[in-house]
Amino acid sequence: MVALVIACIYLLLACIHVYWVLGGELGKDAAIPRVPRSPEAARGPAGPDMVPAFTPSRGGTLLVAAALAAVAGMVWARAGLASAPYTGQALQWAIGVVAVLMLARAVGDFRLVGFFKRITGSPFARLDTRVYSPLCLALGAGLAYVAIAAP
Repeated sequence: MVALVIACIYLLLACIHVYWVLGGELGKDAAIPRVPRSPEAARGPAGPDMVPAFTPSRGGTLLVAAALAAVAGMVWARAGLASAPYTGQALQWAIGVVAVLMLARAVGDFRLVGFFKRITGSPFARLDTRVYSPLCLALGAGLAYVAIAAP
């Protein structure tokens, strides 16, 4: 059951990224970290002095969607819900690596993302604290469980 929920979340995230590749705008602005235009702006609330930290390319966004879908496939394979070109310990280790990456994402880079980010005040920062980082923490824990406990 845990594997199915995790795989569905990863597929949903992959679909959102494909939506953005196809030109969708909903939620896109809140998915990009923002940085202060100037050092003085870092101390104030988000506003025109906050700019996107980067501009994702369509190719990069599509690559992220493919990676998210691949994780869903690995989880399904590990749980015995689908077949995979590699199984057993290789699959277990691959899922374990993704689990560690998700837990690291939850902790963050101590600047833009994660529970310990320093740049706050933007829509992304608020959602990162309330949704994105807790989701990464839960997914990391769930992936660790799937890597260890699944057949």
